[in-house]
Parts: sequence; C-alpha cells; structure tokens
Amino acid sequence: MLIRTGYDMRFETEVATPMMAMLSLHPSRNKDLVTPHRIVASPDVPIYDYLDGFGNVCTRVTVPAGGLTLSCDFTVQDDGLPDRVVADAVQHAVEDLPDDVLIFLLGSRYCETDRLSETAWSLFGHVPAGWERVQAIVDFAHNHVQFGYQFARPTKTAWDAYQEQQGVCRDFAHLAITLCRCMNIPARYCTGYLGDIGIAPVDAPMDFSAWFDVYLGGAWHVFDARHNTPRIGRILMARGRDATDTALTTTFGPAQLVGFEVHTDEVTG
Repeated sequence: MLIRTGYDMRFETEVATPMMAMLSLHPSRNKDLVTPHRIVASPDVPIYDYLDGFGNVCTRVTVPAGGLTLSCDFTVQDDGLPDRVVADAVQHAVEDLPDDVLIFLLGSRYCETDRLSETAWSLFGHVPAGWERVQAIVDFAHNHVQFGYQFARPTKTAWDAYQEQQGVCRDFAHLAITLCRCMNIPARYCTGYLGDIGIAPVDAPMDFSAWFDVYLGGAWHVFDARHNTPRIGRILMARGRDATDTALTTTFGPAQLVGFEVHTDEVTG
C-alpha cells in the first residue's frame, strides 16, 4: 500500500520567534519512503534537524516577523496490515526489564502515576497480567473518556482526563499510559499520521493522532485507547514519555498557529 501524506501549517508573529518542531517522519520509517521527505519553509529561512534523546527528528527554525508556512508532502510504502494483536505477550517483572525501558514506568508531565496508582490497582489488579491487562486498561480509557475536539486544552493531564471524562486522542493515550505504568507495564506516547484508511469516512477526520506502545514479551506493541480497534496506515513521527517529548511545535515566544491542514490518503490507481 502507498500512502501520500503531509501538511501545511501557517504561523504568524510580529517578532522573530524561535521554534522547535517534530514534524518529520520517524527514522524507523525512512526505509519506507517512496518520494523524498523534505520540510519546505516559506519564506525560505534556515532550518536544521537534530536527533533528540528518544531518537526523534527535531527541526529548529526561527519564525520571522510576519510569519512562516511549513509544508511537507511525501509518499510512503506501508504493509497495509492492521495493528498486530499478540494475545499471549507476557508482562515482564520489573527486575527483568531492559535498562532503557525503565524510564517508561515513571511518572511524567502529563502522566501522574502517583495520583492514579491506587485507582489502577483497584480496577486492574485482578486482571491477568500481560496483554489481557493492557486491553482491559484500553477498554476502560476508551469507555471512560468522551471524545470531542472542544475538550482539548494543552494543560490537561491524565488525572484531569480521568476526573473530567472528556478529551481528545492525546488524553486517551495519557490516561491509558498512566494506568499501564501504575501496573508496572512500560508505556510510551506516540504521535503520527493516522488517516481514515480501511474504515468508513468520519465527520471530523484528524490525520495527526496520538496512540501508545507497551512493552510486553520483549517487544513494543501498539495500542490505541481513542479508537480501541486495530487500524491500518499508522505513520510514526515521534515517541517519548508523553506529549511534552513529542509536541508537533514548541514556540519560544508569541507565535500563533493560524493555518493547519493535514492529508493522509491511500494512493490508488
């Protein structure tokens, strides 16, 4: 399967404003590129990339006075298969986890394990460890939180989503991640493209989406508390502890997002 994807994002500001962006394809998907991946800035200002501590491509650019448009358009090859279900994947004892996985058991900016630990154990302590327990957590988050773009706010944490029972895809992911970590299951936040491929078109498509990985059976596995069903065509951009590590853009000054268009479509014909 070929998927054409990309975006156009417009920022406006009255003064030059530095920006960090995570708008590139994750290096793990570079081998799948069919056409070149390149971020185009208009006006043509200097931009450069570096790899952060989680292996994500970060772009640094300064939005000039007057504004800046960032655009990208590329095609990737995808296996066209839905997310894998590995029902017999086991949960590891903490002492057996690899060193680099331990960080994904800890609380973080949007994932307050200290506030949800007692709740998690009361809800899932009786569920068999492993895939079944993670799926129970995903089911809970999916049913507990009402989805709506009007519920989005940048300060909302897993605890807030649990209390308010409303949110967007990142809130579903944060809540499920936190509950997994409370149960000693390593979980990491993921962001990327997810188009309406293999499903009926929805009224409010959102081609940038958030999901999460858990570490079971010696490998990372995809789960999605927002949709709670295996999906086709995920294209990873970044992953980390939570949305802090994977924000699409972070501005260091007064820049306003005034235009935002994303496309993710299967190439047919």
